[in-house]
Amino acid sequence: MSESSTGTNTPSSIHKSSYLPYPVTHVASSLYRRLTDQGPQRSRSPSSKPLSRNDSSPSLDMPNGVYTPPNRNASPFQPPPLTPLTLSGASESTILSKAVAEEIRLLVPPRLQLSETWSLVYSLENDGVSLGTLYHKCLSPSFDRGAGFILVVQDAAGGNFGAYLTDPPRPSPSFYGTGECFLWRATTMPASALLANLPPPPSAEHTESMGRSTTIASPTSPPPQTATDFDRASLGQQQQHASPPPPPAPSLNPAPNGGVATTAMATPVADSLRFKAFPYSGINDYLIFCEASFLSVGGGDGRYGLWLDGVLERGVSGNCMTFGNEPLSEEGEKFEVVGVEVWCVGG
Repeated sequence: MSESSTGTNTPSSIHKSSYLPYPVTHVASSLYRRLTDQGPQRSRSPSSKPLSRNDSSPSLDMPNGVYTPPNRNASPFQPPPLTPLTLSGASESTILSKAVAEEIRLLVPPRLQLSETWSLVYSLENDGVSLGTLYHKCLSPSFDRGAGFILVVQDAAGGNFGAYLTDPPRPSPSFYGTGECFLWRATTMPASALLANLPPPPSAEHTESMGRSTTIASPTSPPPQTATDFDRASLGQQQQHASPPPPPAPSLNPAPNGGVATTAMATPVADSLRFKAFPYSGINDYLIFCEASFLSVGGGDGRYGLWLDGVLERGVSGNCMTFGNEPLSEEGEKFEVVGVEVWCVGG
């Protein structure tokens, strides 16, 4: 009994005295070796390299602790040019010209710039003088929900102006529309007005023509009286061998001194288009407000950017805070309406 209690340890007692089984000990020792091994066979990845404040490597994007964005060049690929615009329903009496429509097209949302056809929704000449008819035609269910509308107004002075509306004009108890709305105006300057502003030509004191006047000696003028007989004979021989003078141009005019005055006509100058747009300023949300008796775009401080009465005879346009615009009409803040059109874009 005493020998079994005080004798040597048996294998079962040795197994019980070990604090961890062999598999767990092996795993723990291998993890410890991997964490503490600093041998050359282990390579560090660039991302695991500790950063140092004194590291002046050019690969770092934060020299001296300041982030420097990389230099990026603009893409050489440009979007393709827009196809020519087609005004469906246009006629000789249409107010909106194709040149003005192309200018407006560059300012509408990009999703609508791809639209190649604009449809005439309402025309005062074709549909009558009625704001209710304008509302009714713009609310047609055939138009897409994301379509835009171009309002075109012509005053008695011949000026064209209007607005781009993100929603169809309709009676509403409050303002509506988005910041994509804008006002615009277009003025066509005739070529005669452009030439009138040019400085006079150098010969303006001697001729009433717009071009430069040049005097050429007449081939039939007598030789100078101071010439000798020998000079006259030589001159006659030269005239016999010389080629005949070219016929005078149709525009040649006799000059007072016996010569011929030619006028260099100026190159025809096309009419110049001046287009101006007034985008949304963000100061207020008074974009579109319509009732049965009037239509208005923009407002603030008691002023409207564009206002038309119920019978489309009178209008008002003044400086408004919504678009920061100037009066759109050449007649002033109050003008007489001659024509009104509404075009649908992307419908």
